[in-house]
Amino acid sequence: MSETRNTHVYTRGLGFAALLVTFALASSSVGAAQQPAAGQKPSLDIMLMSKPTPPKMGENTFEVMVKGPDGKPITDADVSVQFFMAAMPAMKMPEMKNTVTLKHQKEGTYVGTGQVMMAGKWDATVMVKRAGKELGSKKFPITAK
Repeated sequence: MSETRNTHVYTRGLGFAALLVTFALASSSVGAAQQPAAGQKPSLDIMLMSKPTPPKMGENTFEVMVKGPDGKPITDADVSVQFFMAAMPAMKMPEMKNTVTLKHQKEGTYVGTGQVMMAGKWDATVMVKRAGKELGSKKFPITAK
């Protein structure tokens, strides 16, 4: 118990200086700071756009921009968008799914056309993979007209 009190007094006594030293020690290892914690994937910057905006029922063009944690475009990934609408039992409508595969155009931009099967609220999940391994994903709420 005295150790806890001593630590508390030590941090209170040094205040801001202790905080600065702790921060400096934590951020001095640049390699460790850039790696994700165990079990986490590095975060990608993923943006989804559609033409037309908002998407309509029927065929639409989808464009996804992907950048790595370092801010550089990812140009060698497999990118797809999966559309999902939950079942609506009251309307006797089963869940709906559709996947649109996109092809790399330039500088981390992937483009493809695909169907939105009906107007309404969809969850669009962009999946980014390389050699079958997921690099990242991001979910977007979409309301099709």
